Amino acid sequence: MTPVQRLKAGETLLTAWSSIPDPIVVDTIAQTSVETVTLDMQHGGHSESSVLNCIQPLLHRGKGAIVRVPVGRFDMASRALDMGADAVIAPMINTIEDARLFANAMKFPPMGERSWGPTRTFGLRGITDANAYLKSANSDTLAIAMVETRAALSILDDILALDGIDGIFVGPSDFSIAWSHGKSYNPADPDMMEAIADIAKRTRAAGKIPAAFAITVPAAHAFRKMGMGLIAANHDVGHIKDGAEAFYASARA
Repeated sequence: MTPVQRLKAGETLLTAWSSIPDPIVVDTIAQTSVETVTLDMQHGGHSESSVLNCIQPLLHRGKGAIVRVPVGRFDMASRALDMGADAVIAPMINTIEDARLFANAMKFPPMGERSWGPTRTFGLRGITDANAYLKSANSDTLAIAMVETRAALSILDDILALDGIDGIFVGPSDFSIAWSHGKSYNPADPDMMEAIADIAKRTRAAGKIPAAFAITVPAAHAFRKMGMGLIAANHDVGHIKDGAEAFYASARA
């Protein structure tokens, strides 16, 4: 099964978080046991050019290719699909209109308003039947909306009810700032964990995929217990730094 099919079947998958816009780094990450890799355009260094160049090694390694677009860049959401992405994460979906615009960019009519142009996808995936792709694309790709503010939480059920929204991604860093009314940054804030668990539960109940960003291994374990389907496991910068430091510390010992 593809990563998208596995997520829809209820499996829990990990996604590596790619901030470094380099195909060699992305390919190296894809050689690990992780099931998917997310190319981050919001806070990471990825651009349209690097997304175009970095999806190919992911597909070559049999990994799912996910793109997080910048805030409000719904045009880039559809471009990411044209470039071969399996899924797109859109940050700061704080209104129903945000969610509709995102879904419209991700899905072909009649569900949405995605424009036709998947030439690169066809080349990467060996697709030759355009009508078969048109028929299956809406179900074969995922539109994942980020819930990271109190405004988004207050309309979660309305977002989940929208056709074309396939999942909800919790960003605990921004969510912790919103949860504390701007008083603190604490992705591990125990006071908000019940709310995050409730988001996962309601998302599952709606037949959609809950996801979250885990900065630490304990956070990843906690999110798995909550029923998260997709868990982002830290980011490449952290992996390089932590792995190198562990090696050097061991070598000195």
